[in-house]
This record gives sequence, structure tokens and C-alpha cells, in this order.
Amino acid sequence: MSKRQIIFDTETTGFLDDPTNRMIEFAGIEMINRQPTGNYLHLYIHPERDIPEDAVKVHGLTLEALEENNAPVFAAVGGQIADFIRDAEIIAHNAPFDEGFLNREFAKIGLPSVRELGCGVTDTLAMAREMFPGQKNSLDVLCNRFSIDRSKRVLHGALIDCELLADVYLAMTRRQFDLMGAGEESGDRQTRVNVVQTKRNGRLKVVCADEGELAKHEQYLDALGDECVWRKAAAAERQV
Repeated sequence: MSKRQIIFDTETTGFLDDPTNRMIEFAGIEMINRQPTGNYLHLYIHPERDIPEDAVKVHGLTLEALEENNAPVFAAVGGQIADFIRDAEIIAHNAPFDEGFLNREFAKIGLPSVRELGCGVTDTLAMAREMFPGQKNSLDVLCNRFSIDRSKRVLHGALIDCELLADVYLAMTRRQFDLMGAGEESGDRQTRVNVVQTKRNGRLKVVCADEGELAKHEQYLDALGDECVWRKAAAAERQV
């Protein structure tokens, strides 16, 4: 059975912990069986409130620009978003944030929550933290890590972030699909993984320390004093 996925992202007037913040941009890109279909939904949304300057610095969207382009309020497009994501696996970077905003907006107009629409939710940030513990895992960092071109990303934008995240998600999960025997398809072609085997000749090159390096080593051991474990071990070997 075909597996439908939606890579999605939102831009907002601020953080989720402030109940007055609203969504101002939604973008979703459809994939089926891990292949982009070309089907997407991209909407600018009037927040029915001001947009703080700190938020504008992140995504570049101003209230004036939205009004000039006759951006609809969420109530006018919420049903369209719900229909687009229904029964799909939705994939987002820091998914609790985007899912939380969608649920809040859906609730305002009496629509079911994301999960009530039959959606599974995958958080690529949680995946990245598991794959790369203790490291930075922002979308920019992951693009660099997987050699994904992000030169078009000057400001945060929902659609460009979806496009980048789709590439990041495929790169992060490609190995697990290869291990299950499913290749990555592109059109009518299938990408094959070539395993290169290397042979060792059984001889390792040994590089010994020179006199200067040995002298510095002894000076370092002298500084450690009588409790130097290295010299105690060496003395014990000589006594055997």
C-alpha cells in the first residue's frame, strides 16, 4: 500500500507558550513511498493581530505585506489544510511546535486535531538528536552535515524549509531503508548501493618516536613525580 507523507512547516507570530500567537504561513510537500509527487500546499495567513519585530527578523513576514496580498484568515483555509494532511504521516523539524500550532488553530474553528485526522507525526529533530547526541541539530546544521545546498535559505520560510527538510529526512532515513532491501527510486531508475571491499596486506607500518620525543616524554613523567602510574607499570614488568 502506498505510504503518503507530508513534509510540513509553519511560521508564526511567536512561540507556542503564548496563547495569543497565531500561524502566518503553512507549507506542506507531499511524498508517496519516499518520492516527492510535486503536490504541495503553501499558504500565507492573516494572524488577526500584530507581528512582533523579533518574529519579522526570523521569517521576514510583516502584517503590511500580508494585507497587501490579501492573505486570508485561518478560518478561511483551515479546512483546506486539514484535507491536505488527512491520513498522512506528517514530518516536521521540532514537530511538537508545528503540531501544537496546527491543533490550536484547528480548535479555534472546530476542526479535529492533527492526530484525530488520522495523522502520524515524525519529529526529525528528535531523530537527529538520537543520531547525533550532544551535537547541534538545527536544519542548517543538518543540511551542512548531509551536504545539502541551503544557499536559497536567507530567512526562515515555510516552503523552502520544507524542501530542505525533505532532503534531510531522506538522507537521515536512507540507510534504514537500504538495510530493509528497499532502494531509493528516482523516476524509473533505482539507486544501487555499491559496497567497496578493501584488502589489507597484513603488514602495518610502525613509526617509532625519535630521541627528542622520547626525551620530552621522560620530562613529562618526571613532572608527575613518584606516583607516576606509567613508571610503576614499567618497573613491575622488569621484575617479572
